[in-house]
Amino acid sequence: MERYRNLSGRSGVAAYELGDDRIAVVFVDGARYLYTQRSAGARHVAQMQRLAVAGRGLSGYISRHVRERYERKD
Repeated sequence: MERYRNLSGRSGVAAYELGDDRIAVVFVDGARYLYTQRSAGARHVAQMQRLAVAGRGLSGYISRHVRERYERKD
């Protein structure tokens, strides 16, 4: 897991992990969501990966575009 840089200082995302066709996102409350190309779509996963690496905008993007389209929640 990589710590999310949270450049805005207001994100609910704490950490993330990238895979070829997936991104796992851990929120500050400890909930972990797995988004895959199959569940959320390749375009969305690629954008979430870019935002995760940039450290800005990931939580908002998830709220606006993929919401419940996760493959698994832990």
